Amino acid sequence: MKKKLVGVLLTAAMAVSALAGCGSKQAAAPAESKAAEEKTETVQEATEEAEAAEGEEVLTVWCWDPNFNVYAMKQAEALYQKEHPNFKLDIQEKVYTDIEQSLITAAEAGNFDTLPDIFLMQDYSFHKDVANYPEIFTELTDSGIDFSQFSGGKLADSTVDGKHYGIPFDNGATIMAIRSDMVEKAGLTVEDFKDTTWSEFMELAKKVVDANGVPMLTSSGGSEIVIEMLQSAGTSPMQDGEVKLVDNAALKKAIEVYKQLIEEGIMVDYTDWDQYIASMNKGEAAGVIQGCWIMSSIQAAEDQSGEWAIVNMPALDEIDGATNYANCGGASWAVSSNCKNTELAFDFLNATFGSSVELYDELLPNAGVIASYLPAAASDAYGEASEFYGGQAVYKDIVEFAGKVPGIDYGAYYSDIRSALTDAITNVVQNGADVEAEIQNAQDTVEFNISE
Repeated sequence: MKKKLVGVLLTAAMAVSALAGCGSKQAAAPAESKAAEEKTETVQEATEEAEAAEGEEVLTVWCWDPNFNVYAMKQAEALYQKEHPNFKLDIQEKVYTDIEQSLITAAEAGNFDTLPDIFLMQDYSFHKDVANYPEIFTELTDSGIDFSQFSGGKLADSTVDGKHYGIPFDNGATIMAIRSDMVEKAGLTVEDFKDTTWSEFMELAKKVVDANGVPMLTSSGGSEIVIEMLQSAGTSPMQDGEVKLVDNAALKKAIEVYKQLIEEGIMVDYTDWDQYIASMNKGEAAGVIQGCWIMSSIQAAEDQSGEWAIVNMPALDEIDGATNYANCGGASWAVSSNCKNTELAFDFLNATFGSSVELYDELLPNAGVIASYLPAAASDAYGEASEFYGGQAVYKDIVEFAGKVPGIDYGAYYSDIRSALTDAITNVVQNGADVEAEIQNAQDTVEFNISE
């Protein structure tokens, strides 16, 4: 940059020298005088631009979804620029599959020059990628960010061997969204569904099913809700780096609960995502248990405004330490090993996503971003009543849910574990297979896949 500035100034000096030489013998013609002035102005503008560029602080960012993640980064940039006017972001929109492939390609080639300073990563990919490609990341443990202020359940996804590699962004806290009108038709209240166990929930749900002629819950993805049950109990499917599905009391209980929900008509599970969403929007189910990001799909049925409420999920019976809280999905910001100015990246992320309630207050109404940053729950924006959810301060409640989620470790094998459990659940429900035998099969499958 300094060489560029010197070049501009040298060009300016040469231009001025040439003009002075022409004017030493006779006055310049009007056209020549005007041209000289324009050249001088151009040189001055170029010099000013070069001087401005000399003080620029630029970070490159990769992320997806222009209305959510990209928008959030632009607002973070604007906030940081209030105190750092020379700061700029070069935000490059990329779908997540392209981001992950670019990371892997760089790691396998041993050339990280193509990577950005900051990138967004799906939470469930952190353990896998840190284990396989640790050289991609810059560790954030000593970045100055107070990680204790974030949801522990979500933070666990980007924490490997006690070291932080991601700054939690969007909130994936699990909610149970239920139709208050259908619940009331059964002679019940929304309050009845708060802080229940699964056995208590099922007794209530049967009344709702009988009164409305539709399942209490709709679901999709098979093992997803089982994994949420597992997390709510604080039980990891990996222990000390080894697969722990067999002799896992919480997992066995979760699959038994899932089986009962399906067999008794309390829950329906769709393999087609569009049918799953339609079941909510068309009133073909009285509720859903899912990450809080499902709210945007629920709210697509504007005619149901005021007829929904949100409570926490049921807790597993007879499992020590079981809670009513889990997390499903989400993403976090990471700093790459190619970042040339980690001090700037750390300061930017700390001042924005790492500590700014002001930023999260702006993102909530304008992008639907619910914070994983726990202090946000105390703000006026999060305390506002939602008309769609019957006047409930749902966002405040969700952040508080997030703060109670147990952190568990999937290791680097989340996808393998989920796939094996989906097969197990399918065999139990559709083919009447033995629960313990299917858990053993799942254990064997995961161990085989990760040994290759």
